[in-house]
Amino acid sequence: MLLIAGLGNPGAKHQNHRHNVGFMAADAIARRHSFAPWHKKFKAELAEGRIAGEKVLLIKPQTFMNLSGQSVGEAMRFYKLGPADLIVFYDELDLAPGKVRVKTGGGNGGHNGIRSLDAHCGKDYRRVRIGIGHPGDKQKVSGHVLGDFAKVDRGWTVPLLDAVADNADLLVSGDDSSFMNRLSLAIAPVSKKSGNPGAETVKQGKKTGAGEQTTKQADTAPPAGPMAGMLKKLFGGSN
Repeated sequence: MLLIAGLGNPGAKHQNHRHNVGFMAADAIARRHSFAPWHKKFKAELAEGRIAGEKVLLIKPQTFMNLSGQSVGEAMRFYKLGPADLIVFYDELDLAPGKVRVKTGGGNGGHNGIRSLDAHCGKDYRRVRIGIGHPGDKQKVSGHVLGDFAKVDRGWTVPLLDAVADNADLLVSGDDSSFMNRLSLAIAPVSKKSGNPGAETVKQGKKTGAGEQTTKQADTAPPAGPMAGMLKKLFGGSN
């Protein structure tokens, strides 16, 4: 069994935040693969299903980001899972918006959710870092991370989250390179219209215990697809 964790903060006021893109990825996977309804356990919301023939448990910790490891660690101990059985989706400041990188192990990069997971779960788990861009000024990091995605961000969030769900089988089977390539191709049409957000240079800045990033983007036509309706509700009132 694999445990796939999406990181974020619970509650309606946080649901559109860039910091909650891990929750959004988990929700997209659950919908696309017809997982069982979410239920509460381990101070988290859980959903069970199968991907590529593998039993998968999705988990969204409800402990708030800084204590994510408490929830995920409890689930791992209950199911007797190790770091190799864990995949984590979370926001990454020092990647351009829309760029995704998968790696095993590494540092926490100033991300408090990952710092907590490292302490409770070990470090050798797979990390799916979803770029949200850096605001360019460390004083603006907190507001950026804990701010809603803008309407223009739908140009890449919709196709990207669709692609995460569509290609979750590659991630489950361990083909991380193909997974990243498929996601890159999914947002390629954005680059032809407004510049690929994943290809832009991000101004680096020191993180302050959250994780975020932003680059200049032009408006694109609202995309269509299974995720469009849901994200229209999420981002419709965000500027």
